[in-house]
Amino acid sequence: MRTGDPTTSESRPNIVFIMSDDHAAHAISAYGSRINSTPHLDRIAEGGIRMDAAFCTNSICAPSRAAILTGTYNHVNGVTTLDTHLDNSLWTFPKALQAAGYQTSMFGKWHLGHGAAHDPTGFDHWRVLPGQGHYHNPVFLDAELGVVERGGYVTDLITDDCLDWLDRRDPDRPFALFCHHKAPHRSWEPDAKHFTMYDDVEIPYPDTFRDTLDGRAEVVQAVKMRMLDLDPIVDLKSPVPPGLTLEEEIDWRYQRYIKNYLRVVASIDDNVGRLLDELDARDLTRDTIVVYTSDQGFFLGDHGWFDKRLMYEESLAMPLLIRYPAAISPGSVSDDIVVNVDFGPTLLDLCGVEPAPHVQGRSFAPLLRGERLDGWPTSMYYRYWMHNDGAHAVPAHYGVRTATHKLICYYNDPLDQPGARGPANPMEWELFDLVADPMEVDNLYGRPGTDALTESLLAELTRLQAEVGDTPA
Repeated sequence: MRTGDPTTSESRPNIVFIMSDDHAAHAISAYGSRINSTPHLDRIAEGGIRMDAAFCTNSICAPSRAAILTGTYNHVNGVTTLDTHLDNSLWTFPKALQAAGYQTSMFGKWHLGHGAAHDPTGFDHWRVLPGQGHYHNPVFLDAELGVVERGGYVTDLITDDCLDWLDRRDPDRPFALFCHHKAPHRSWEPDAKHFTMYDDVEIPYPDTFRDTLDGRAEVVQAVKMRMLDLDPIVDLKSPVPPGLTLEEEIDWRYQRYIKNYLRVVASIDDNVGRLLDELDARDLTRDTIVVYTSDQGFFLGDHGWFDKRLMYEESLAMPLLIRYPAAISPGSVSDDIVVNVDFGPTLLDLCGVEPAPHVQGRSFAPLLRGERLDGWPTSMYYRYWMHNDGAHAVPAHYGVRTATHKLICYYNDPLDQPGARGPANPMEWELFDLVADPMEVDNLYGRPGTDALTESLLAELTRLQAEVGDTPA
């Protein structure tokens, strides 16, 4: 890692941090996608490292973003659901970069509240979407200009703002550019360029598409994230054709859903290409850390679901691609467990900046350089707080994931609002062997012969809760 005067671009790498919303790793060809191709995202992987065990600590938008910015778990930073907003007086890693002399800017999705107490801080300039924002002709909130009305497609406009800022920055100082895309968040509205993409093909169905959820927790079986829970007009952009059988309608819904999802992903990929090309053209590639990630994963028909929230792999796993030619060998792959609270400390480490003492995340910069770290965590802790939106009915739960197993505890019933599950069934558990059952269809909890394994995972779960200071009800 290079060190030196933090105010000069010669001594510190630049950062381009690109984050999408709800982009599942298994919809990126660098991760082996069976359903689409992402050549420009693949450029980041080919020129750097693909992290194969990157996980969010709470699979929902605002909490994950807060964890990334603050380097702390949600019970510490206070952003536990979509109803809670980030206190912008808290320490964040962009603030640390700014204090170290970096030029900082942010464009795109913020989703952590607005107003004096919640607007972005730690950025020399920001222009963000209010709330979720719109795909077409979006309104933005600008740090200096206030409300800005724009014509065009949101993914293009966010990238335009990033490129324009690169033109206006001070070339003699290092920079940290945060490019936060709205896409591919629901309701998946493609641009004109990609509107007919996939029209003539059938997208493959996930192996677990017809999962009956037999043997899973009752509250998991009751979640409202099935294809039949998609709104035909808002989500699928079409009434259901008449005369379909139930199975035919489910298939039709999946094809409508997944094609629009992949179309908006294609726009992200194109615009990532624009940013990478600009770095090449400006001779910035070698000294710029490029990160591509998403705030969480997403169900792409897996287990018959859309959306996220659950601790199942497709929702838990985050794509994380990092390119930094000065320090990362091209085509690297890591299966070490990292979590979103680690992102900020890692980038600060690469830039020679210290995180605040209270930060819970750890730097995995040595892993990027191919080094082994003695004592690096071999498990991770997850907690989802119940969000009373009335739409998804996902229960509050917490759990532990190791390299080989996962134990999940569901401790409230979203169909019995508010409060904990009734005394007759206060908790439900799931136990998965991720080696023998990577698709998580066989719940082993309570099976004969699993007592020792369950006790071991429960002990690890308890240890992790104590380590991060969380005490779930």
